[in-house]
Amino acid sequence: MKRGFFICLLTFCLTGFARMIYAAPVPVITSFSILGDVTQQIGGERVQVDSLIGTDQDAHMYQLVSKDLRKMRIAKLILLNGLGLEPLSLQRAAQQSGVSMFVITKGIQPMMMTDDGHNHHQHTDPHVWNDPVLMQTYARNIANALISVDPQGKAYYQQRLAIYQQQLVELNSWASKMFNTVPPEKRKVLTGHDAFAYMAKRYRIQFIAPQGVSTEAEPSARQVAAIINQIRREHIKAIFIENIKNPKMVQRIASETQTRISGRLYSDALSKSTPAATYIDMFRYNVNALTAAMK
Repeated sequence: MKRGFFICLLTFCLTGFARMIYAAPVPVITSFSILGDVTQQIGGERVQVDSLIGTDQDAHMYQLVSKDLRKMRIAKLILLNGLGLEPLSLQRAAQQSGVSMFVITKGIQPMMMTDDGHNHHQHTDPHVWNDPVLMQTYARNIANALISVDPQGKAYYQQRLAIYQQQLVELNSWASKMFNTVPPEKRKVLTGHDAFAYMAKRYRIQFIAPQGVSTEAEPSARQVAAIINQIRREHIKAIFIENIKNPKMVQRIASETQTRISGRLYSDALSKSTPAATYIDMFRYNVNALTAAMK
């Protein structure tokens, strides 16, 4: 009797242990918080996501540290945005980690931006998340990356992808309706850096920024003077600071043009909690803030 009881108990424990092994979430490293959230939405309980560049942090200014190298080496999957968002040090570290790595913007046609320096260099614009239509490809790439390292979860990931892509379709439809309430001649906005070109193209908005695609280069006095003149000439009243940037430059422009700052936009990073804790929350918040300020 006792022997049968112990065999049953051992079988139960081993079965439970096997379930624990099977259910262990896949450790995934993502480069920044927006990519981390979309990965979590698709991966659900089967993944454990850790973003190297956290909430309210500027991806353009990120510096690789030894702790991040250790995180990458014990992960099963590393996901990067690509298109120049991540610094070369992070790209190289991901490639040299020996871990499966995917660039999630694959298959997305990037916009090209020209800097205002003497050489007029062209750069790919990495801020594709500001277009929820392009984010459908982004999300599918994430699902495919997860399936590649966890093929047993294929049906689970595909089901969650389908639900999330439908949310993106609805998000784009809602955003179009919101922006259509603003007359085209009033769709003009000043932000800290040039992060909203994809949104501008999708919804026919003109964004002006003292800094280019990257937040590293400081604008010249000539650029700032030209923006101040444009705001005065075109009576632009939608002026925003960003969650990842020092607001001093935008505050100076607002002061010189006697324009009230309309609020804060979430450009390259989510917030720790409300109002931009997820990508969809962030996009909705930004659209609401923009449409209210432009009218």
